[in-house]
Amino acid sequence: MPEDAVVLVGQKPTMNYVLATTMPLNEGRTVILKARGRAISKAVDIAEITRRRFFLEASIQSIEIGTWQGESSMDGRPRNVSTIEITVAPTKAPAEKTAKKPTKKPSEKATE
Repeated sequence: MPEDAVVLVGQKPTMNYVLATTMPLNEGRTVILKARGRAISKAVDIAEITRRRFFLEASIQSIEIGTWQGESSMDGRPRNVSTIEITVAPTKAPAEKTAKKPTKKPSEKATE
């Protein structure tokens, strides 16, 4: 069973992440998009662009939301940051890539 691909969403252009998501889907692998804070809306955009424009055979398998708690570097108070994990999976197995044999043209009948 192939391992899931994980894409961490950050500040790069959206299409970079769409490409990083589409490639494993073409191999039949599941992709987990992970984002925190302001990148959450970009992660949702990436999932939707991938599913609607580039890989029509993909579906959203699950969406998990949560809160990461860390310390603020200034005063040591707890700081909450929202997180999201979107699991995108291909609905169909990838087609087997087999080389097509060249078709021969029907030979003309020889006249005798």
